Amino acid sequence: MTTKTGLLLLLLTFFAISMKGENYPYRSDCLWVTVPDHPNWLYNTGEEAKVEVQFYKYGIPRDAEVEYSVGGDMLKTDKSGKVMLKNGRAVINMGTSKTPGFRDLKLSVKVDGTVYTHHVKVGFSPEKIKPFTQEPKDFLSFWREAVEENQKIPMEYTSEKVEEMSDNNQDAYLIKLRVDRRHWLYGYLLTPKNMKECVHPVVLTPPGAGVKTIKEVTSRPYYQQEGMIRFVTEIHGIRPTLDERDFVDIRSAFSEYLEMGLDNPDHYYMRHVYLGLVRCIDFLCSLPQWDGRNIAVMGGSQGGALSLIAAALDSRVTLCVANHPALSDMAAGSTGQTSGYPHFKAEQGMYTEANMRTMAYYDVVNFARHIKCPTYLTWGFNDDTCPPTTSYSVWNTLACEKECLITPINEHWTSEATNRKQMEWIKSRLR
Repeated sequence: MTTKTGLLLLLLTFFAISMKGENYPYRSDCLWVTVPDHPNWLYNTGEEAKVEVQFYKYGIPRDAEVEYSVGGDMLKTDKSGKVMLKNGRAVINMGTSKTPGFRDLKLSVKVDGTVYTHHVKVGFSPEKIKPFTQEPKDFLSFWREAVEENQKIPMEYTSEKVEEMSDNNQDAYLIKLRVDRRHWLYGYLLTPKNMKECVHPVVLTPPGAGVKTIKEVTSRPYYQQEGMIRFVTEIHGIRPTLDERDFVDIRSAFSEYLEMGLDNPDHYYMRHVYLGLVRCIDFLCSLPQWDGRNIAVMGGSQGGALSLIAAALDSRVTLCVANHPALSDMAAGSTGQTSGYPHFKAEQGMYTEANMRTMAYYDVVNFARHIKCPTYLTWGFNDDTCPPTTSYSVWNTLACEKECLITPINEHWTSEATNRKQMEWIKSRLR
């Protein structure tokens, strides 16, 4: 990006904000600005990273003492200190890393009796990050046999038109789909108006983590506007039309589902979830309106993980989009390294030999090795839910045709512009 282009984008951003009568950050009195001395926030191992820190209140630079600490990505602090802001600015030397990975600079300042915090992560040779997780020798046969056995169960589903979610651009249907002999899942099938047979690409969108209603039903209508059929699902078999108060009770009953059955790969909770991805693709391929060629998967966090897993499990998938994938390098915490969501804790006894054996069969990095279709990955550096270290573990493992959008400042979110860009990427790759 040229300097002129960067200035133009900055001016357009502030113009758009001013048109709405709001400020950045949204309705906040204070603004942190952190500027690493490498513009891409990346360094070689052994290089020192220096970060200029700026702090403003009401848009006015403030002089105050900033306390800071530095440590590995979601690991313990190994360096700390204080620095004085002068005219709202100071420079902090984060030091370096001798091994590929990320370091996190955490900041705290007390101004007018209130403490404000911020953080920024920078990477050191992250292209050399290697996953901790090793692939079991029978990984492929384990999943091939599981899928083949599950395919013996006839597909079964119900469909209800949802009038309140249908409009001039789309029709919406609530689908209840059998996953295996014991489990079902729900999803909203969102279709373009006036569909035609054998015309429309299909897009599977599995959910982020948690026990909750389906969130993305009305968002991203541009998929349907572009003629794509979208299936947005949950994974627990809980009817999404339940009242939110019911979800609170259900959530409290089995919020730890990612730990259920972890001591046995044949009985782990996520087994039926992974197999359900293939069954969702079976369902989408059964639609007479499917174009017979294009099957995309896309999601974020747990949904990003499930999208990658679906692409590896099912060769019918032609395109994969994933944001900051969870369930990546889950066992790395057993040796004090950065682990992916759900961040199992050694002190809670999660890293037993049996548990770690199961994790390997369900870890995204092992599926990433077997993805063949073009894949588009997005992640940010400041993410503390799905840390950049584990996103790079996945990215560096992918051997397929791949593209990425790295957004360093992002925490565990993507912008609407990024979301739309992903749809455009899928559209550009349709066969």
